[in-house]
Amino acid sequence: MGATIVTVRVWPAPEYSRVTIESDGALIARQQFVPSPPRLAVDIEGISLNPALKELVAKVKADDPNIAGIRVGQFAPSVVRLVVDLKHPIRPQVFSLSPVAAYQHRLVFDLYPVQELDPLEALIAERLSDKAAASGNSPPLADPLDELIAQHTQKPAAKPNNAPEKATPIATQKGAGTAVTAGAVGQAESKPETSTERLIIIAVDPGHGGEDPGAIGPGGTREKDVVLRLAHLLRERINNTSVNGNAMRAYLTRDADFFVPLHVRVQKARRVQADLFVSLHADAFFTPQPQGASVFALSQGGASSSAARWMAAKENKADLIGGLNVKAKDATVQRALLDMSTTAQINDSLKLGQSLLGAIGRVGKLHKAKVEQASFAVLKAPDIPSVLVEAAFISNPTEEVKLNSEKYQNDLADAIMRGIEAYFSKNPPLARNRSV
Repeated sequence: MGATIVTVRVWPAPEYSRVTIESDGALIARQQFVPSPPRLAVDIEGISLNPALKELVAKVKADDPNIAGIRVGQFAPSVVRLVVDLKHPIRPQVFSLSPVAAYQHRLVFDLYPVQELDPLEALIAERLSDKAAASGNSPPLADPLDELIAQHTQKPAAKPNNAPEKATPIATQKGAGTAVTAGAVGQAESKPETSTERLIIIAVDPGHGGEDPGAIGPGGTREKDVVLRLAHLLRERINNTSVNGNAMRAYLTRDADFFVPLHVRVQKARRVQADLFVSLHADAFFTPQPQGASVFALSQGGASSSAARWMAAKENKADLIGGLNVKAKDATVQRALLDMSTTAQINDSLKLGQSLLGAIGRVGKLHKAKVEQASFAVLKAPDIPSVLVEAAFISNPTEEVKLNSEKYQNDLADAIMRGIEAYFSKNPPLARNRSV
């Protein structure tokens, strides 16, 4: 007897849409992508069409960025054909996952748009639009990123042979990854009229998501939902804050309920040239007694405590639960990025973590008054100060109620914002190429 379909799920997101078919046995599938009109045809062998599989048709929402619809039918006596109609060309990844945590066997379709969004361009365009609205002018129609690139790549006018060279120190920023050369500084000084505003980007990383619910409280509260709400509140505060006249912008590694692999979270922060990376989580333990917030930074050596080591091991399993296609061609290269952490990054992360602890401790209980360290995969950006904030113990009934409280969520978002501002007051961001 073949496998039986247990349940089906659809996770839509602009970056990619995921379709998951869960069954009580391993499934054998063959797929073919048809480019015109774009659709993915998948033949699943050894099963019969059942009500659970038919539910896929109704689970596709009209606003799904990538999927137009799904059709299923009994193609042969023991073969079900599933056709995913697409809104645009995609790069499909179809893979199987063995049982883990609460899941049985899963057949996964990840549908990535061929035309990827540029998150940095979107942030800069958003800032330019805000500035235009504030001044009463219409936003520019030209591509803002193209204009910025052209501005930074313009060659300076040739100097006379007898013109003295002006010595300008090279400024670098610890943990920033991008340096300003003497030539770039000199050019900015000689052309003050083209100087531009420094955009400070904070990568906010709501943990878990999609197939990975994270920890679940005794009352059923899911970690992935709590931290996403907190991330949205923090984004509002960041976007309304500036440092020495330079605007801040929050970039969320996920702004909806979908799964993001750990190494992709790091990649995303580096792609937008983030100045800081703040990963949001909610602790869970085997017993309901532990309580209080914690902040973690990366450790190149051993963990600072057995609890920190246990926490890192738990969080690093997110890829197993969320479902990562380990056969992806670039997986090895992407994971190599996680091994380039630097002493400077860790030192800056500890400073950021202490600022956050000081602010969070004024609105709630702290589990530890010191920044803990362990080998968290999500904190391994080599050039971005990165911390992981455990907002509270979701496994503690009292703290689970607090995490669902609008007041506590707002207080916590305010505290994290104050911690970020306190960090920048002592560690101001230096000049970099990214500007608006």
